[in-house]
Amino acid sequence: MEFQMPFEEFTPRAFTAVSVRANAPAASGIYGVSNAREWIYIGQTDNIQASLLHALQQSDSAILKRYPTGFAYELCIPAQRTDRQNRLILEYEPVCNRRFLESETGQSI
Repeated sequence: MEFQMPFEEFTPRAFTAVSVRANAPAASGIYGVSNAREWIYIGQTDNIQASLLHALQQSDSAILKRYPTGFAYELCIPAQRTDRQNRLILEYEPVCNRRFLESETGQSI
């Protein structure tokens, strides 16, 4: 099994609309949202920037209820996104992805 550093070229960015517009590409990839204590959510998308901006606009979402402060991303072709997302979820155990973890491992987190 190949060891791969989580979020290749990881550079944490502020999770604000201004920062997302300036730093997140409108391209295919994986993104993660975090706060100072935990990873909140790891997702995949055809458009990283649009997905992050959408998350910022969902005022009553589970993501925003965790007070996110940062995001990270990596570019990834569509054919590899699901596998890469699943590996990052299993490694980081983001709180909003726990249903996936429980179904994959059969264990409650």
